[in-house]
Amino acid sequence: MIDKRDLSRVFQDRVSLLIERSGGNLSRFAGNAGVDRSALTQFLSAGSTRLPRAETLARLAEANGVTLDWLLGLSQDEATVAEVAPALTVEQAEEPADEERFWTWYREALGYKIRYVPSTVPDLLRHEMVTGFEFRFRGRSQIEARRSQSQRQLDYSRRPETDIEVCMPWQTLDNIARGEGVWAELDPAIRAEQIALVADRLEELYPTFRLFLFDGRREFAVPQTIYGPLRAAVFLGRAYLVITRTEQVRALTVQFDTLIRNADVGPDRAARWVRERWGS
Repeated sequence: MIDKRDLSRVFQDRVSLLIERSGGNLSRFAGNAGVDRSALTQFLSAGSTRLPRAETLARLAEANGVTLDWLLGLSQDEATVAEVAPALTVEQAEEPADEERFWTWYREALGYKIRYVPSTVPDLLRHEMVTGFEFRFRGRSQIEARRSQSQRQLDYSRRPETDIEVCMPWQTLDNIARGEGVWAELDPAIRAEQIALVADRLEELYPTFRLFLFDGRREFAVPQTIYGPLRAAVFLGRAYLVITRTEQVRALTVQFDTLIRNADVGPDRAARWVRERWGS
C-alpha cells in the first residue's frame, strides 16, 4: 500500500532534482512550468505531506519532460514509460481475477481524489441481494466477485485518508424505488432495503465518501472512474477503456467537476434527501 507521506517525500526529492538540473533557480523553474512559486515552496518544505493538484503535477511533468509516474515515484524511468505504454488500452472486466488490476489502480491513487460515475448503484452502496439480482445471468462466480468488490470498496472508503466523489442521476434510485425498468422483477421489500441502505451508508461514510445527484434529464455522463491524475477507466460493458495520457485524464476530470456544479443534491444533504423522497 502506498502511503501519501511516502509519495510526498518522493515528489519533493524528484522536484528538487529537476530544479537542480534546470540551474537551481526556483522562481525560473516555477515560471517555466506555469505554477505558483510560493505554493511550490510550501509543497517542498520539510515535513509537508501535501501534494499539488493534478493540474499542477501535470504541468511540472510536461515542462520537464518526465512522466507523472516518475515524478510520484511509481516508476524509476523518467521518460521511457510514457513512450512505451499506450495512452489508451482496452481491459476486459469479466473474470473475477481481473478485480486485482482495479485495486492496484486504487492503491496507486491513494492520497488523491477518486471520481466515479457508476453505471448503476455504486458497489459500496449496493445491497447483496440487489447484486445477486443484477448479475443473475452471469453466473455464481460473477455474483460473488461483485459482492467481494462491494465489500472491498466499502472497507477502502472507511479509511480516513480516502477521498471519493460519486456523481450519478437520481433517476437510478427512483427506478429502484418504483420498481421500474430492469428493476420490475425485483422484490419490493429488497428494493426498499436497498434505498434504506443507500441512506445509511451515505450518513456513515460522509465526508470521505460524497454522493452528488444530478437530473438525468438535463445531464449525461458515461460510467467512469478517474484515479486522481494517474488514469481513467471508462466502462464499456464487458471491458474498460483505460486512459493514461495526462491531458485526457484532465479533460475527464473537468467534465466530472461540471457534473458536480450542476448537481441537484450535494453530499451534505444526500442521505436526508433519499430518506425524504423514497423512505417509508
